Amino acid sequence: MRLITYSRAADTAGAITTVSADPTSDFLAGGTTEIDLLRQNVLTPRRLVDISDLPLTGVEEAPDGGVRIGALARMSEVAASPLVRERFPVVAEALEAGASPQLRHMATMGGNLLQRVRCSYFRDAVSPCNKRDPGAGCSAVEGFSRGHAVLGTSAHCIATHPSDVAVALAALDARVHTLGGRGEQAYGIDDFFLTPGHTPHREHPLEHGELITAIEVPSAPVARRSVYLKVRDRASYEFALTSAACALSLVDGTIADVRLALGGVATKPWRAHRAEGVLLGAAATRDAFAEAARVELTDAQPTGHNAFKVELAKRVIVRVLETLTANGRTS
Repeated sequence: MRLITYSRAADTAGAITTVSADPTSDFLAGGTTEIDLLRQNVLTPRRLVDISDLPLTGVEEAPDGGVRIGALARMSEVAASPLVRERFPVVAEALEAGASPQLRHMATMGGNLLQRVRCSYFRDAVSPCNKRDPGAGCSAVEGFSRGHAVLGTSAHCIATHPSDVAVALAALDARVHTLGGRGEQAYGIDDFFLTPGHTPHREHPLEHGELITAIEVPSAPVARRSVYLKVRDRASYEFALTSAACALSLVDGTIADVRLALGGVATKPWRAHRAEGVLLGAAATRDAFAEAARVELTDAQPTGHNAFKVELAKRVIVRVLETLTANGRTS
């Protein structure tokens, strides 16, 4: 049995100081993923600092018309926010598709962004895994990899990032605000998530003890017409095989603005910049959508088990674009 010291933080500065001073410590919020990993001996901290009481729960309008979401806001609270549902429906839809109601009532927004991969080799605490034990090797590369990534992979890791809402936030150029030993920091969402490269154990640029305090979604009129499409093996409480978050506006049948990100197919929430480049200024036709999908998946590197994801991702891209442009409308 491993002994774990538990304490409840009274203030943000104290929580950061406590965790920063002890490399074997970690923050604890909703715990919907962390507790599972503790039980499986995948995570082995010796101290947990509970931050649930910190005043980081607000969902507020930002000065630019966007929204600032506290890191400890519950997924269910954010999804139900009238401000989020009106201005960023893709965020609400991604949150509602991301977990069961029970988990959404417990899980926090910051914790959702930091949740660990669902790779079975990472989670069994026995199989070689470069995320869990750097240099050990990647069991998934030669193992069963149906649910793994085809984009952003490396020889050291092909695990898929599990978050749904992070995909929507990637499409909307969100920023992640933190507080730690370097003071306040703000990361663009695309820089916040790291591809594995040679260091798959580093999934984000945070230093030990650096705490997410808020997520800022900037104003984007195009986001008022946005959707999240998730394809999975079953209809509820399942991770995406492929998903797409998309916001789009049309002017006289031409795509005037488009934001597109993919989930379930990459090692991080995948902003589809190549597809956006094809679509911007193009006529809203199925041929244009198919070409954008083809271009985005050009560099996909599937395994024998997940090659179907390449075609599936292309179809999901086409479908989400057709959904937003049905009858020449973006509503």
